[in-house]
Amino acid sequence: MPSTKNTPKIADPLGEARKCLNEGRYAVTYHAEARQIERLVPLPDVIHAIEYGYHEKRKDRFDAFHDTWNYSVRGKATDKRNLRVVISFETNSDLLIITVVVLKG
Repeated sequence: MPSTKNTPKIADPLGEARKCLNEGRYAVTYHAEARQIERLVPLPDVIHAIEYGYHEKRKDRFDAFHDTWNYSVRGKATDKRNLRVVISFETNSDLLIITVVVLKG
């Protein structure tokens, strides 16, 4: 099983995510697309949450299966719903949108 010691966390994942969005270097996973449909969260709302949200460091998790860190971003959709967007990065630094959760309150 991979070790978290071999895969360091990105110091500023939100800054990197915003850079990737600006450069068009991002992909939405099948899982995230399914959750967007299920939770009625269009892609522009997901992008808005990443662009204007904040990094929830305490929610970050290491994914041993993929040998990478997943980072949590908390932000608002354009309709003001609270969202949590879980993101990760490919080895070539492209942003991956892993899932989207609509939070209460």
